[in-house]
Amino acid sequence: MTVKLNPGESQDSLLRRFRKEVMKARILPEVRRKRWFTPPSELRRLQKQKAIRKARQSQRRRNRQGGL
Repeated sequence: MTVKLNPGESQDSLLRRFRKEVMKARILPEVRRKRWFTPPSELRRLQKQKAIRKARQSQRRRNRQGGL
C-alpha cells in the first residue's frame, strides 16, 4: 500500500491518511489472524462458539422485545 505526499501536506497528516487506508483495507485483522497457525479443527470450534453466542444474543433480544 502506498500513500503519496501531497504538496504542502505535513508528515502527520500523511501518516493519518495512511492509517485510514490501512483500516479501510482491513489489513491489520488479517495480519493478526495469520500471525500464528490455527488448525482447522480449532477454527471450526471457534466458529461454533461464535454462532452459539450470536444465537443467544438474538434470543435475548427477541425475549426483550416480546416482553414489552
